[in-house]
Amino acid sequence: MVKNTLFEEMASFRLPTKVQRKRVNRVIREELTDRQRQVLMAYYFDEKNITQIASDLGVNKSTVSRILHRAENRLKRFLKY
Repeated sequence: MVKNTLFEEMASFRLPTKVQRKRVNRVIREELTDRQRQVLMAYYFDEKNITQIASDLGVNKSTVSRILHRAENRLKRFLKY
């Protein structure tokens, strides 16, 4: 199950949920880097925390936080239009 925060932030777009999900999936597939996609999917879809993701990838927690933040910003930017 997807963490609600990903879709709650996009609720202001007022599109049907099905349309929102299609747009989110397209942006994740086509607009994010491989690393951004990997971290975003682990955090929101696999419900792993920052520490678990960092351990899996062999990087610092701050690196994972930065990648996640950039992925979320990119996702929001592409979904505005």
